[in-house]
Order: sequence, then C-alpha cells, then structure tokens
Amino acid sequence: MYAQLVETGAKRLKTMEEMSPEEREFQEKVDAETKIEPKNWMPEGYRKTLVRQISQHAHSEVVGMLPEGNWVTRAPTLKRKLQLMAKIQDEAGHGLYLYSAMETLGADRDEEIEKLHQGKAKYSSIFNYPTLNWADMGAVGWLVDGAAIVNQVVLQRTSYGPYSRAMVRICKEESFHQRQGYQILLDMMREGTEEQKAMVQDAINRLWWPSLMMFGPHDDESPNSQQSMAWKIKRKSNDELRQMFIDQTVPQLEFLGCTAPDPDLKFNEETGHYDFGEIDWQEFYDVLKGNGPCNRERINTRKKAIDEGAWVREAAVAYAKKQKQRAQAA
Repeated sequence: MYAQLVETGAKRLKTMEEMSPEEREFQEKVDAETKIEPKNWMPEGYRKTLVRQISQHAHSEVVGMLPEGNWVTRAPTLKRKLQLMAKIQDEAGHGLYLYSAMETLGADRDEEIEKLHQGKAKYSSIFNYPTLNWADMGAVGWLVDGAAIVNQVVLQRTSYGPYSRAMVRICKEESFHQRQGYQILLDMMREGTEEQKAMVQDAINRLWWPSLMMFGPHDDESPNSQQSMAWKIKRKSNDELRQMFIDQTVPQLEFLGCTAPDPDLKFNEETGHYDFGEIDWQEFYDVLKGNGPCNRERINTRKKAIDEGAWVREAAVAYAKKQKQRAQAA
C-alpha cells in the first residue's frame, strides 16, 4: 500500500507507516475501489496530478478537432461530410466534459487554456502531424482514436469519480469514431483505385509510429506513472497499454491488406503477443517541445478561435446576467 512520492535522492512511494492519518484513510479508500469525490479530502499531489492529466486530455480533444476540420469542405461525399462534422462535434463535447471534470478539482478553465497557449500545458503529440489526404481521416479514426480507446477504457475505472463518469460516454463515442475510420480505409482498399490504395498505405506509414507514441514513454522513464498507478488514477502502465493496442490492431491491419512500417513486427508464439521495433523517442520529445510539423499552427489556430469568439462569450454572460436581474425583479 503506497501513496505520495517522497524525495530520498531518487523518487519512491511512501509506505502506509510514513503517511499521515488523512493520507492513510485516503489510500485505504482508493485501495477499496471507493471513488474519490470533489468534496473528499485528497493529497495535494493527487489533485495536481489529476488537474494536469484531465486538462491535457481536454486540450487533446479540442486540438484534435483541427486536423479533421481541415477536411470538412473536402470530404468526398455529403455523407462523409456529415459523418466528419458529427465526429468533430463529439470531440468538442468531450473537451467540455473534461474541462468540467477538471473544474471540480478547483482548477480554472481559462487559466488552463492560457497555459496551453503559452506552451506550459501539453496535449497529445499525435495532433501535431498533418493530414495530407482523405485516407488520413480513416487512419486518424482507426489508429488515433483506436489508441485513445485503449487508454480511455481503463480510465472508466479511474479513482476520481467525475473523471471516471465522464469517460463512460466518451468511450462510447470514441468507439464509433474508430469504426468509422476503419470503414473509410476498408472502402478505399476494397473499392478504390490503385492510387487510393497507395494513399491508405501511405497514411498508415506516417501515422503508425506517432500512434504508438500516444501511450507515453516506457514506464521506467515516466516520472508520474508509478504514483498514478498507486493512486489508481492509471490502471495499466504505458507499456501494457501500448502492447494491448498493437495486439488488437495488427490483425485489423492484415485484414485491410496493408503493412506496418516496422520490419521487426511479428507474432511471438511464446508470449502470445506481437513483438515490435524500437520507437524513435527523440522524435516524440521534439514534438512535445513544440518542434513538430504543425505545433505552431495548432496553437495559433486555437488562440485565434479564443480571440475571435470572445464577443460570443461576453454576450452570453451579459444575457445571463440580464435574465437573472429580471427574475429577481419579478
């Protein structure tokens, strides 16, 4: 049984004997699978970890609309346009759910968004890659949302109640997005021209490795992973989740008739899992530092949206105040 990280040269977890009475009671509640609610006592580290994780999750949902928004006017059919618009709308809703869950921890939404704009808060690195053709919309839905589902299904059992409950609806909608993306690729591979089939393979080649990076660095290189597991914010390690994603995705890849850009990818009869090559972690960290293909474009677009939408928010607040005044005067 462990709780807060303490500094002893290297980071380690406090034992139950080292905890305060409040910390012990909190950890016992977590170990008993009792949800932590906003008004419950919690360690400050737990609160800060959740604010950071939930805000990054919310930022990722909102920034994740941008690569897809690029294709709304260029979708090949009206049906595809409507499907893509519905997907983008879902992701906007996910961001709102998550920002609301974050606010139950006492965080300020505007402050967290400003941190994003200043480069002090992160979002999923995958959204800093361009979407070059329609096949990318399929690959984003299949690979990116597929990786998100693997991450998020376990978050339905996270220890913080509002976050856990928000993930239930999000996972249902993400599952639809993943199927929609796979169907786009399947149609292109079954009914498309040779050029369209090549587009599918090219999209997979470009997005395969960034999708694997979505699960984060190896567990021994992740400074927050051990504590998050002890607090049951996370339920599985980064490497466990990445392996789950590969194991379920490779058969789908083979059914498409495509290949992964990984010569080391093969099924291991002894372990029952797929072995795969080493990820280019330098690329991952470069993108996180703001040096990806589309980092600046993504942040500038978000800033512009906030600035140009200020009058709408101000008008809504003014209207709400006027309605309240009328109600009080009646």
